[in-house]
Amino acid sequence: MSLERVEQRRSFGGEQCKYNHYSEVLKCNMTFSIYLPSNKEQKEIPLIWWLSGLTCTDDNFSQKSGFQRLAEKHQAAVIIPDTSPRGEDIADDEAFDLGQGAGFYVDATQAPWAENYQMYTYITEELSNIASTLVPHFSRKESIMGHSMGGYGALMIGMKNADRFQAISAFSPISSPSDVPWGTKAFSTYLGENKADWKEWDTAELVKKEGIPPILITQGTSDGFYPEQLNEKPFLENAEQHGQAVDYNKAEGYDHSYFFISSFLEQHFDFHMKHLK
Repeated sequence: MSLERVEQRRSFGGEQCKYNHYSEVLKCNMTFSIYLPSNKEQKEIPLIWWLSGLTCTDDNFSQKSGFQRLAEKHQAAVIIPDTSPRGEDIADDEAFDLGQGAGFYVDATQAPWAENYQMYTYITEELSNIASTLVPHFSRKESIMGHSMGGYGALMIGMKNADRFQAISAFSPISSPSDVPWGTKAFSTYLGENKADWKEWDTAELVKKEGIPPILITQGTSDGFYPEQLNEKPFLENAEQHGQAVDYNKAEGYDHSYFFISSFLEQHFDFHMKHLK
């Protein structure tokens, strides 16, 4: 495994690092960021995954949210993958909601995307193995959260791996992807036109499963993408019908930006740490 640390910055006592590596799964060079708390007492520490939204890289959350203060406070490591494969030879699209920067965290089955767009396997297997070598005193307890497309990814990956993740949270997630334009465009392109093939990736379907982790969702009422792209009704209706522990909250006057995320991030960290401990 070729792993190169390209940045290391002190933040709130811990270290904010950036790494490059060649991904055998995605068949391209990838970048990710990870925060490691000071852990002065050498205790076991959990790992929280952050998945970013459309057009983002691993830099958006690390540079805009201020999460490092909370990660150091709670002594939790936080890993931030990129949002898609990258490179001149990687399939792409002119639209911002498809292709590079818009991998949707699924394993694509359709050409030309299937060659590289295997983000689900990349995160749950390859990058997970790398992360386990970087987190000292790793407790093997994990949770996952994200924003927008990354909120969808957090819900989907968390529910598909319910035995692995202790908690899931999301800001403004695409929670009912088969019912909104962003989701149907991505699913039909990456997975094909047969909607039966979408179900294993559809969070509104996955929430029907037994034994999923507790979920916290925060949605701003002044979000320009709400409700057209972020329609929560199918997801919440299925969650209620199947008795799932979903705490869905609307934040009055907040939009889709990192001003919104940073305003409620402490609440989300408290939620995660409650279940990680």
